[in-house]
Amino acid sequence: MPKLNHPAQTLLEQLDGFDVIVDAERERADIVLKRPPFNIITMPEREQLRLVFEALDEDPRVRVIVLRAEGEHFSSGGDIRGFLEASPEHVSKLAWNIAAPARCSKPVIAANRGYCFGVGFEISLACDFRIASVTAQYALPEQKLGQIPGSGGSARLQSMIGIARTKDVVMRSRRIPGQQAYDWGFVVECVADDQLEAATDKLVDELRGFSPLAQRTVKKLLNDSEDSPVSIAIELEGHCYSRLRTSEDFREGVEAFHAKRKPHWQGR
Repeated sequence: MPKLNHPAQTLLEQLDGFDVIVDAERERADIVLKRPPFNIITMPEREQLRLVFEALDEDPRVRVIVLRAEGEHFSSGGDIRGFLEASPEHVSKLAWNIAAPARCSKPVIAANRGYCFGVGFEISLACDFRIASVTAQYALPEQKLGQIPGSGGSARLQSMIGIARTKDVVMRSRRIPGQQAYDWGFVVECVADDQLEAATDKLVDELRGFSPLAQRTVKKLLNDSEDSPVSIAIELEGHCYSRLRTSEDFREGVEAFHAKRKPHWQGR
């Protein structure tokens, strides 16, 4: 059999602008943007981020993934010159790469402070939970460049806050402060800047307390049924419920409930 090679082998040898930290004891992985001061996300970095999410999705040590950044800004967006230099085929993959947190079967939390613009906002929107510091500012400023969001930003935002508010954000390149993002509902919590890490830690530990099988199931169900009629969504929910009813985790959950003890999840 011939030796097989995959570009991922070389792509992951040296991460471009970010690090990965795995804390097996806390069943947590952190993807940390590290290109100060604005943590600009390059073209190669987008593909590496996708591959890292895929790798962590298969890592048995990890239950929850956190996407965060060093410094006072999450990310001011992408490498603008890189768009002009990239081939049309490469550009066509942008949305697929940035959607990696949504495809990941495990819960993904984005911890945002400071600038969260362009692709930084788009990859945060692809996460399951967004926690904002009061310093956070969200924006899709592509109109200022004669462009539009290209990695799912306007589509995801519209599904969360509606067409009128999305037009207001995208067509005017408006910046939305963290508190307003919370009021509009696309951020689950807005906290003082010095409480962002503590709030993230608390959510990680809360999510670890649930059955990983049930978490995977409900994440996929919600993603798959987002654009479905209510009748179809209810039908899909029923099928997922039926499958979980025969799982070891459901039996453990019921037994732990009656025994008034903490459940010991197996993820199956």
